[in-house]
Amino acid sequence: MINIELNNTNLHNLEILKDLLQKDTKSIINEALEEYFITQQKKILEKSIENENAQTNLSYEEFWDDIEL
Repeated sequence: MINIELNNTNLHNLEILKDLLQKDTKSIINEALEEYFITQQKKILEKSIENENAQTNLSYEEFWDDIEL
């Protein structure tokens, strides 16, 4: 079991959403974490692709510079 401490703003927003959505606290937190994890995974993947492209992409001149015809 994990003990999570929320700041006053998040706690207040959680209480409001709990009433508006008629969901329990556990469901709201789990849904929020799922969204957070999806967002972070996308950011990590995008960063990985950017890093890979930065290492493998050659400009037109760089590519043809060492080629002799």
